Amino acid sequence: MPIRALAVASLLLAPSLYGTDTAATAPDTSVLEFLGFRAGARLDELALHLRGLGDSKLRCRRSRVDPRVVECRAALHQPQLGGPVELWISAMDSLAGVIMLSGVVAPAQLEQWRQALEGRYGRVGTRSQGTQSTLQWVRRGRMIRLTWRLERGEKVASVSLVDGHVLDGWGRSAAVRSSSSAAQPLSRTR
Repeated sequence: MPIRALAVASLLLAPSLYGTDTAATAPDTSVLEFLGFRAGARLDELALHLRGLGDSKLRCRRSRVDPRVVECRAALHQPQLGGPVELWISAMDSLAGVIMLSGVVAPAQLEQWRQALEGRYGRVGTRSQGTQSTLQWVRRGRMIRLTWRLERGEKVASVSLVDGHVLDGWGRSAAVRSSSSAAQPLSRTR
């Protein structure tokens, strides 16, 4: 009887052990990233990544409406991007909620971006609206979208990365602040 129980236990554990080994070698596709940029990253991490690329520094400005929001920009000149690309980051409490890389790209470069994203995250259907086409992947509250269109005879492409957790947290805390200030009685002057 103990040998049979051991055999059954080993058969039951074998798939989970095999799955653990496979998971260790398979890329984590729940963390959506593009060329080392990922939504949800801290601003200091993104600034360090830019320095590692040898590109310009992030120029950041705090929002006048909500001091927790910081808008950052940089110009990238990496060969793998296919030409100059503008980087835009919207961060809440120093976490990147939205990152966008955008610029004019050569047709071959757009195809390389597409292949890199589909190779990592899988094939998805192209959605088109007018002259604009989009591929989109969503994983665990995060989204990455490749968008392209023809503009003045050139292909303009962008990759957008969005972290829904960062945006939701920012929205909840803003709602709590506005409801708590609305709950405060107004003082009357006589």
